[in-house]
Amino acid sequence: MEKFCGSKKEVMLHIESEYVNKIADDNLLQIEKSWQPSDFLPNSNDFQTFCSDVKELQQSTEGLSYDFWAVLIGDVITEEALPTYESWLAGLHDIDIMGDSGWGRWTRAWTAEENRHGDTLNKFLYLSGKIDMRAMETSVNYLLADGMDIQTGDDPYKVFVYTSFQELATNVSHARVAKLAKEADCQSLAKMCAFIASDEARHANAYMTFVTKIFEIDPSEMMLALEDMMRKKIVMPAHNLREVGVNIGESFVHFSNAAQRIGVYTSEDYINILQRLLDFWKVGEITDLNDEAKKARDYLMALPNRMTRVISRLKVPEHEYKFSWIY
Repeated sequence: MEKFCGSKKEVMLHIESEYVNKIADDNLLQIEKSWQPSDFLPNSNDFQTFCSDVKELQQSTEGLSYDFWAVLIGDVITEEALPTYESWLAGLHDIDIMGDSGWGRWTRAWTAEENRHGDTLNKFLYLSGKIDMRAMETSVNYLLADGMDIQTGDDPYKVFVYTSFQELATNVSHARVAKLAKEADCQSLAKMCAFIASDEARHANAYMTFVTKIFEIDPSEMMLALEDMMRKKIVMPAHNLREVGVNIGESFVHFSNAAQRIGVYTSEDYINILQRLLDFWKVGEITDLNDEAKKARDYLMALPNRMTRVISRLKVPEHEYKFSWIY
């Protein structure tokens, strides 16, 4: 493909006119055929049936470990901070999400699909009877109020690197939670998380495809954006997670340790996701680069092995931190 000589805004407009609607069609569900939270939750229309279904749901959670609950709650809080993520995308100067624009259609539809995740899991936690909902809701309140800095600025190239990585990470996390829930015979939660993981996989594919198109049009700048994000490291959207009386970000550290202990999301997963993105974008095969971008490519291709050596020396704390969220 002929390289595009223009600003990043012009590149994004070109991708919007040529590709965005097709990529959206390939990676979004039709709303009328889409799953909804009520598909997995007790039906409150019949009080007697509802009570027996809730009791059954609560009994199904008995085999879930403390660390499992901590990770599930942290995942829910992360999903519930969706307004922050949409406003972050809306703040990009080089894409317009208003009106009937392609980027607008994608962003709103992506938000609509993501919105089901927090709704579904929040209701499950409420019905489980295991959670101090007010404590959890306060953490959601904090996370929305504190905001986040994922170090992308308003650069759409860096933003799409971040969303590609993050959607793959949430796919891994929710799929692992589904597997653990199924092993503990908590079938309703397993089904919820499996459907959520499927959503995340589709969303990841869309963002990864956006980046592929940018690489085809503006390879050097895209390579430099990817290098910059990986040098900074991809921070999780809930990195400011906290509870009442706890410093900002401190609860996230304990949440991450719990996720590592039960194998829901680990340092190895971070490296595997990076390698998956390098392979998907065929970074090692991109040659039409300026000198700075060539150095960035070489750095990126060597990064997974370098990171593997570093994490081999890391140890995860065995201590189970006592979260305010869990009775």
